[in-house]
Amino acid sequence: MAMKYSKKTLALAVIATFLLSGCSAAKEPANSVSGGSEKPAVKITMQQAAVRADSMLDVTFGAIKPEVHWTHGATTKGSCDLSRRRVVMTIISKERLGSFLGLVQRFWEKSGYQIKSVDKDEKFPAIYAQSPDGFGIDLTVGAESQVFFEVATPCVKSSSVADPTTPPNGPAYKYPIPRPNFRSDFWSATSPISSASPTASDSER
Repeated sequence: MAMKYSKKTLALAVIATFLLSGCSAAKEPANSVSGGSEKPAVKITMQQAAVRADSMLDVTFGAIKPEVHWTHGATTKGSCDLSRRRVVMTIISKERLGSFLGLVQRFWEKSGYQIKSVDKDEKFPAIYAQSPDGFGIDLTVGAESQVFFEVATPCVKSSSVADPTTPPNGPAYKYPIPRPNFRSDFWSATSPISSASPTASDSER
């Protein structure tokens, strides 16, 4: 009788362990790392993703009129993703900053990007968006209203990554990048422009 009870207990323990492990696996995010391996979400290489990121930045800066001076920021690589960055070197006055943000946000919306969130902080606002193919793109404002752009790729196939081929339209600064030092008759002006502020999209989270 004791033997039967032990076998039954063992069987129940095995079933319970199986159910618990199954529940744990079901709760694990689809993009989580398991066993130290990461599967590419997009079947392209890091270099191809870097070119795509550069293109997104190129068209964004091309949409900014009057143009602003910019320089390349650092490229950083993760285990299966990377980020490209650009830093605006034009002095953008606090009176014109809202217009700048609004211009970029409207362009991203027209380009089919989903606006994930808009931070309306008075000193350090930001806009976070995502392209239809899963590339994150954001604009953040730092000290002295310096504007930073970043494109973060989805998980892709590991490869070597070359430097960006688009030359900056000013000095190619190395780290540390200085504060904005180019004046613009438009962006550096201290008179405000109407309809300046970016608005949160319906998709804001």
